[in-house]
Amino acid sequence: MAPLLTLEVHEALRAAARAGKTQLECSLDLGRSLTTVALSEAGWSSQGERYAFLENCKDHTIYYRNDGAFQPVARFTTALVKLVPTSYGPPTFEIDGIKMLPTAQISPYADAERKVDLIKPRGKVILDTCGGLGYFAAWCLQRQAKQIISFEKNPDVIWLRSINPWSPATGGGLTLTNADIVEEIGALLENSIDAVLHDPPRFGIAGELYSLVFYEQLARVLKKKGGLFHYTGTPNKLTSGRDVPAEVAKRLQRAGFATTFNGDGVLALKK
Repeated sequence: MAPLLTLEVHEALRAAARAGKTQLECSLDLGRSLTTVALSEAGWSSQGERYAFLENCKDHTIYYRNDGAFQPVARFTTALVKLVPTSYGPPTFEIDGIKMLPTAQISPYADAERKVDLIKPRGKVILDTCGGLGYFAAWCLQRQAKQIISFEKNPDVIWLRSINPWSPATGGGLTLTNADIVEEIGALLENSIDAVLHDPPRFGIAGELYSLVFYEQLARVLKKKGGLFHYTGTPNKLTSGRDVPAEVAKRLQRAGFATTFNGDGVLALKK
């Protein structure tokens, strides 16, 4: 895989070169592995390729090699979609500056592990409604789910996945469709899904993914006693003026689920 750079790694490379070191062990894949890099005053080399130090390396940015130069892992089509480093290794991503995964107290990858374990995926057919970087799907694969049916509406997010070494490859039970789950869920068969992972953008951006109509569709495709984890976040009721988790729980109950609050979301079971 082509090297990925962050400000932290780039500064470590430059500091080691200035100190006269000829080698440095570091990660060029956002913490997935370590590699030994050769150093010189002008730059560094890895796997037979030579790279110059960047003239301008910014924080809050991941750089990838494109057209012979390091460029930010970011795209602007209808919104600015950007892969963002974290102190944990696995990155998060932003859409127009809005962070899409929790990172304040836990790695987004470890956070996904906890949530996936709530629905006990082993041997199950899992619906992953809003695939994002694919961390839910990655853990479903590791937990030996039978099949993961994943949807992601934004093609630029799917492009981020192609560069992010922590995102899973499709195949081996994982299918990823570039489509809106709101439009596609009607084509899924009734009682065909064992469990659902629902990690929508915040309510103000994608209210349709919090609607009773959509929850009724989730209930339709889920088997009886099928589990659902619904990420809601924990918006401040004093500033937002609403209790989103409570609203979600009430609508899920109307759609035929038993619900409990769990961390930053709602855990539900189809009755």
